[in-house]
Amino acid sequence: MQRNEIPRKTVYRLSIYQRCLQRLRDNGIDTVSSDALAKAAGVKSTQLRKDLTYFGQFGTRGLGYNVAALSGAIGEVLGSSRLQPVILVGVGNLGSALLRYSGFQKEGFEIVAAFDVKPDPRRLGDLKIPLLDANRLIGYIRQHHIKMAILTVPAQHAQEVVNGMVEAGMQAILNFSPVVLEVPKNVVVNNVDLAVELENLSYFIR
Repeated sequence: MQRNEIPRKTVYRLSIYQRCLQRLRDNGIDTVSSDALAKAAGVKSTQLRKDLTYFGQFGTRGLGYNVAALSGAIGEVLGSSRLQPVILVGVGNLGSALLRYSGFQKEGFEIVAAFDVKPDPRRLGDLKIPLLDANRLIGYIRQHHIKMAILTVPAQHAQEVVNGMVEAGMQAILNFSPVVLEVPKNVVVNNVDLAVELENLSYFIR
């Protein structure tokens, strides 16, 4: 099955299943039933089993899933079983905070370089990540075959920056800029708008 034939929501849920499996491994649990894993992930067990059938047959009737084996299989599907290089574009307050987040590497992603129009080494502190001028962005993407980026630039510059990144071969962008980006169909953008998320939560406060 081609990757683009797999529903995007299924791919998203695979990441949730993976987090649940990792917690089970950390707690020394070797097997888990579909009901228990589905409950931990917040989905129905029928949905869990349907999602997994896109990638093969997992589990043994009456015994459940081998936690390590299923985690390894999902890691292969998601491409997180090996360290994925990522760049960060826009080293302002948010960008600096994301560079310090240790969870990326734990989950198989390494920020290999950061870019800014006015690179200020003081924003990195003791981090060893290369901080480069934004005019080197396109060349770096091409030279190192970078396919994934985190974008934290101001909204008014986001589309222009993304256009150059896509032309250089970028395929996946985690977008923190508060703007809807226009990209070709072969490029995937996940938008994270913190203000929108808070606004959504505020609806439920009474």
